[in-house]
Amino acid sequence: MGFTTRGTGLLVAATALLGTGWRFGYPELTVLGAAGAVAVGQAVLGAARRPRLVVDRVADPDRVAVGEPARMTLTVRNTGRLRVTSLLAEDRCAGRPVPVPLLRLRPGRDTTLGYDVPTRRRGVLPVGPLRVTRRDPLGLCAATRAYGPATVIRVHPRVHPLVAVPTGAGRSLDGRVDGVPHGSITFDSLREYVVGDELRRVHWRTSARVGELMVRENVDTSLPRIVVLLDNRSTAHPDRVGGVAASFEAACEAAASLVVAAFRQDLPVVLVLVDPADDRATDPPLDRLAAVTLTGDDPGGVLGATLTGLRGDRPGDTLVFLTGPGGRDDVGRVGALRGAYPSVLVGVLGAAGPTPTAAGPVVLDAVDGATFAAAWDAVRRW
Repeated sequence: MGFTTRGTGLLVAATALLGTGWRFGYPELTVLGAAGAVAVGQAVLGAARRPRLVVDRVADPDRVAVGEPARMTLTVRNTGRLRVTSLLAEDRCAGRPVPVPLLRLRPGRDTTLGYDVPTRRRGVLPVGPLRVTRRDPLGLCAATRAYGPATVIRVHPRVHPLVAVPTGAGRSLDGRVDGVPHGSITFDSLREYVVGDELRRVHWRTSARVGELMVRENVDTSLPRIVVLLDNRSTAHPDRVGGVAASFEAACEAAASLVVAAFRQDLPVVLVLVDPADDRATDPPLDRLAAVTLTGDDPGGVLGATLTGLRGDRPGDTLVFLTGPGGRDDVGRVGALRGAYPSVLVGVLGAAGPTPTAAGPVVLDAVDGATFAAAWDAVRRW
């Protein structure tokens, strides 16, 4: 709560009038000063009264792709016994103010406002909370309070349809079989029984030994498992216009297209960031792609550490490395993983020309996400 410019001026004038009236014995000045002080006091009491408001917000939808429509609906209800007046409300969406009319809101009534959310750029857009400013009728004092929860709208990268998917390398107990579209279910581990598990998967011998029901956890080793490695180093995407690296946005679109294509084919897919700083790995891949940003200039050789981890962990059999013009020198380092990954493919987004490579992984040079999708579907070998 604070005084407005008018309130500050009146308070200073009232103080001066009271002091002058008392000091020099002018009752008229004293009366004027007292009237001004009373007005300021009433303004403080009026602004200090907190309106009883309940705010509900609904995002429809809360996850969209770039360019798709999204709308925020805000409902404000007066749960108090008095009519609220002299209120100025403002919601904030992606850093821009959105005025909300709350004039003369009657007890038990509500007002609803809807506005479009800007989805022109990928990102996580914070929305709210609603900030309500209460002023006295004379505009001398104002108090701003926050109402309702804040929320976020995630704008995913644009997805381009992909037709081709890697066949992967199906592994069995007898060794590796390339290009197997269907295969057997292979035992992987044992875990505790949870409600909903099939009883035919209970391993009775182990359950009798440990005293708890244990079930077999199986995996289908014949399905191709895709690893999408997104290069989010700032050195890989040096060209920026208005603070936005077009090559990085194109790389995010390519990664989102691969993830969606794998989901539609019921194929396992893993999204890995070159620099995992501030990455919420437990979130869905598209949510992570909405929040990912460019990081520093490869501090501590982060690419080398990530490649070492991929070589040891081997979370898949098809590795797709998506980088920008600044990452062309690292194509050879990624191609060295072909001993651990049967299929390695590199996508250079924002490329102005072909990437010179020796015998190694397949390299796709693409200007944007749509060009990458077309080049991806044209690949005949993995």
